[in-house]
Amino acid sequence: MKLIVPAILASLAFALPATAQEGDPDKGKKEFKRCRACHAIASDTEDFVKGGKTGPNLYGVIGRAAGSVEGFKYSTGLVEMGANGLVWDEANLLEYIANPGKFIGSKSKMTPQKVKKGPDLAAYLASFSEGSSSDSDAAAEETSD
Repeated sequence: MKLIVPAILASLAFALPATAQEGDPDKGKKEFKRCRACHAIASDTEDFVKGGKTGPNLYGVIGRAAGSVEGFKYSTGLVEMGANGLVWDEANLLEYIANPGKFIGSKSKMTPQKVKKGPDLAAYLASFSEGSSSDSDAAAEETSD
């Protein structure tokens, strides 16, 4: 019983910053510079950020099923998670980035990354995704006028 309370408090401490802070996409652009070594952000018609091809294209990552970019060879665990309904959102993507192997529960091809401004990075990636919370916030602002 004594161990349960600290465990609950610790889990809340980790969960609150991810949900309590809204990120700044402009600051996230700077944070994304390290990601460009492996990832690009490109739609079918436009390259927003030229980057490496080691990792999947991150255009539309927020709101997309995990492990689902055609032609990219993901780890089996990530593909299974996507097939079982895992859809990337700002919070779970940051959790994955911090420790991919732990998130999946098996080996991952992605190396864990130390992200200093996670909410900003998530907001930046969300700005390239339809249906993200950033899009919902913008739509709510437009309808309230």
